[in-house]
Amino acid sequence: MTLVVREALLAFRRAPVLSALSVTTIAFALFVVSLVALVALNLRTALAGVEERVEIVMYLRRGTPVEVVTTAMGDIESFPEVEAVAYVTEEDALARARDELTEFRGVFDDLETNPLPASLEVRLLPGFRDTPHVTEVAGRLEGFRFAEDVRFGSDWIAKLDRLRDIATAVGLLIGAAFAAASIIIIGTTIRMTVLQRGREIAIMRLVGATDGFIRRPFLLEGSIKGALGGGLAVALCYTAFVIVSQVFAGVFFSAPQASLIVLFGTALGFTASAVSVARHIRRV
Repeated sequence: MTLVVREALLAFRRAPVLSALSVTTIAFALFVVSLVALVALNLRTALAGVEERVEIVMYLRRGTPVEVVTTAMGDIESFPEVEAVAYVTEEDALARARDELTEFRGVFDDLETNPLPASLEVRLLPGFRDTPHVTEVAGRLEGFRFAEDVRFGSDWIAKLDRLRDIATAVGLLIGAAFAAASIIIIGTTIRMTVLQRGREIAIMRLVGATDGFIRRPFLLEGSIKGALGGGLAVALCYTAFVIVSQVFAGVFFSAPQASLIVLFGTALGFTASAVSVARHIRRV
């Protein structure tokens, strides 16, 4: 094992420029993917805070008896998606409008009759605050005979979801292109190392070394390059996060998420090395 580690580390000294290029390419590939993932993470966090305020408002026909409303509230609360239902009377609606729309307070004071209807405000449980579930519950509320109108404001949330999905897809495409470049560069580095050590590999075979024994230093070399690239990507992503967070507050990756990026870089380097060694070691 010591020999494998020593040979893998010596490869960095034999080709320092190509090794640095391999690590840098992996780092930028994972940096692009990580940056997009970080944006998606912050969007999800922001949406989670906004979704807590998502509610469906069912406006009631005038003259609907309180007993009917009370029975309907029990039925609506039994929906599996519903967290709570609040009854807002006509007087409560007017008082709320006066408090929130202070610029129209004079208009409200001159009213002879209350133009605002009573309503039921329906809040959904976490996990059911997305557009499909909100739309489904709103459709059920429209089925009540005393429902005058049903409204909910999730259209803009759906637009943010689409924006997040598009940004993620674009980032993954760019990251895939960088990942492909990383595999090519790492593969080229490993290939040159194999060819450079051709005579040494031939001697090792003469003394009984197996292909598996010969491959191990190259595989470890690729894994180390991938891990270094992943760590550098996390550092670059954190630097970008610190700069942006001075203007926009946000959250960074958790320790397991950051470790996953490094692990993915390690797997990328290992894969590139395995492919290159399997292709070229037979020719030596």
